[in-house]
Amino acid sequence: MREKILKVILDNEEGFVSGEELSKKLGISRTAIWKHIKVLREQGYNIESVNKKGYRLADEPNDLLNPQNIYHNLKTSFIGKHILHFDTIDSTNNYAKRLGNELVDGSVIISEEQTKGKGRLGRVWQSKAGDGIWMSIVLKPDLVPNKAPFITLIGGASIVKALNNLGVNAQIKWPNDIVINNKKLCGILTELSAEIERVNYIVLGIGMNVKDTDFDGELQDKATSLYMENYKVSRVDIVKEILYQFEKLYLDYVEKNNKKEVLDICRKYSAIIDKEIYVIKNDKRELVNCIGINEDGNLIIENEEGKLQEIMSGEVSIRGVKGYV
Repeated sequence: MREKILKVILDNEEGFVSGEELSKKLGISRTAIWKHIKVLREQGYNIESVNKKGYRLADEPNDLLNPQNIYHNLKTSFIGKHILHFDTIDSTNNYAKRLGNELVDGSVIISEEQTKGKGRLGRVWQSKAGDGIWMSIVLKPDLVPNKAPFITLIGGASIVKALNNLGVNAQIKWPNDIVINNKKLCGILTELSAEIERVNYIVLGIGMNVKDTDFDGELQDKATSLYMENYKVSRVDIVKEILYQFEKLYLDYVEKNNKKEVLDICRKYSAIIDKEIYVIKNDKRELVNCIGINEDGNLIIENEEGKLQEIMSGEVSIRGVKGYV
């Protein structure tokens, strides 16, 4: 019921909405309305009440990842139209996979905290309560499985474009890391459920450090957050912009097989093109030149012998010569 009350208040652009109007719309007493408003205030919503006028939101609740905040003015047609929000969860990707066949296309699972957050190759992802954006998007495209890996690049392109649109000078480290000042800000973990000729569902997991101000152990040298880089951007604004950018690029790919804009974004904001990098595979490290990204989204490198090679995402890890990038 609190979600419904919040939606009415958020959608009321003209100012106050009376307790009587809320009572009639929602079929509960004005006393019940007041009790729900009290809880919403405790959750951080600055809801003003004036005698004989009613209730209104005194300012935007920019940092509360409540579904209604994300739904409000969300410019997508289906991505993020069904959101499951948790205070804590083991992993949003794990939850999405457990219910993957039941959830509607474009569903988003988002949590304030993950107790078992994970990255590629089973690495642990630090996911403190209220410090970041921990979410997964469930997708059900009509694709053959070998076309699914490109979804990771779409995720990276949509995130780096969204952040730059919000004034954050972010880059992408092919294929699934977003970086600022050569440190990791955000990671993407794409997981697939498929049969030989069809995709059942894809889970695109996104973990972004927003408010963290310290990292444990080795993370100190390779991880950062928006706040550490002096970007005070609303988590709600980030989520809404990512979902909007993602839907545009995703539909272009699954409906038209159009990769151009994704590749243009990945090249424009690349943190590694025209640099020396280490390619790491099975604990073997090779110093190469990064030449670019080809039309399939694969990385083109030049080894020490001057031979060009093509690398597919998921095959290797990439590191910079002097650090993470």
